Amino acid sequence: MREDLRIFDELDPPQRLLMGPGPSNAYPRVLRAMSAPLLGQFDPEFTRYMNEVMALYRAVFETENRWTFLIDGTARAGIEAALVSLIEPGETVLIPSFGRFGLLLTEIAERCGARVVTIEAEWGRVFDMDEIEAAVERERPKLVACVHGDTSTTMVQPLDGLGEICSRYGALSYVDATATLGGMPVEVDTWELDVVSAGLQKCLGGPPGSAPITISDRAADCMRSRRHVERGLAVTDVAPGSRPRIGSNYFDLAMLMDYWSEDRLNHHTEATSMLYAARECARLFLQEGSVRCFDRHKMASRAMQAGLEAMGLTLFGDPMHRMANVTGIEIPAGIDGERVRTRLRNDFEIEIGSSFGPLKGRIWRIGAMGHNARKHNVLVVLGALEAVLKSEGFALPSGAAVAAALAIYDRHP
Repeated sequence: MREDLRIFDELDPPQRLLMGPGPSNAYPRVLRAMSAPLLGQFDPEFTRYMNEVMALYRAVFETENRWTFLIDGTARAGIEAALVSLIEPGETVLIPSFGRFGLLLTEIAERCGARVVTIEAEWGRVFDMDEIEAAVERERPKLVACVHGDTSTTMVQPLDGLGEICSRYGALSYVDATATLGGMPVEVDTWELDVVSAGLQKCLGGPPGSAPITISDRAADCMRSRRHVERGLAVTDVAPGSRPRIGSNYFDLAMLMDYWSEDRLNHHTEATSMLYAARECARLFLQEGSVRCFDRHKMASRAMQAGLEAMGLTLFGDPMHRMANVTGIEIPAGIDGERVRTRLRNDFEIEIGSSFGPLKGRIWRIGAMGHNARKHNVLVVLGALEAVLKSEGFALPSGAAVAAALAIYDRHP
């Protein structure tokens, strides 16, 4: 009934420090870019911005791939677009799974009708490349799909050699770099990767809602063999592909290539403000420089880990393969992990993460990425966590965490 209609208050969200596994706080410059005036999707100024985005993300992905652009949607949109555009029903897909997001790749590939073969690593470790090669040799998959950094376990899978293995056995490669692009090296061409997708909301320091993707010529040929033009757009000089069309309209990368090409064949209305955000994220990363940005993330994690260990806490997982932007911490016996997270949020306006599956209730996850990978944020989180743990009855040396983190920064100014 009309008399029951409520007019809600103006948005006034709390100003939280997002130090979980993502999203992270966005750079102010990115938020300002999002407030720029809208343009029509075929306005010459806007299509110039689209071309600039393609050039910027070639540099971010360290690739020469022509087909480097944006998928409108969160990072999962990029994952789904890649898999639905590469996989035909019945084809074999090999997935090395070492956490929740390897299982996500499995589910999406199954929904694409693939014959999915997984190799499993215990959560907290990753694969030797020999293990992956043995599985590729045995299964001869059409596609090998792998997560780079799985935030559920805070582990990172080395990828150097993956593309060469896939090429040798006639497979394509797909990598989900959602949690690492902008914070750790993702060397698409050097590692000979075919398709890599990511998101803005972690190391790139933007809001969720846009998924950068890059596609090799080999993978593009595979997708364009399934090319289809919508009936309402069909023109005589556009030849359809020879293979069955891709099973999604919105995530059809062959159609999106036509949209991002010089032909500008209409597909959807581009998410204007998100394109502005993605453009500014890339500009910030490249202005800082990849080496300096990676070092900043690495330093924040080293300092965070030093402080956590000085507090008497135990870090989770294989120390040789920890991500440079998210740290797992074992929850001490007798401590209510969710109560600690709640108190950090309510008393200090700080968010940290828990985890999923076999790690649910066993670890916290603290992220230091993008705009948040800075000394003062690391120190604030450590000080707040110390205060909460002490009040919850966990014995720890007062001030040791912040002092240990400061020592890391002092040694490496």
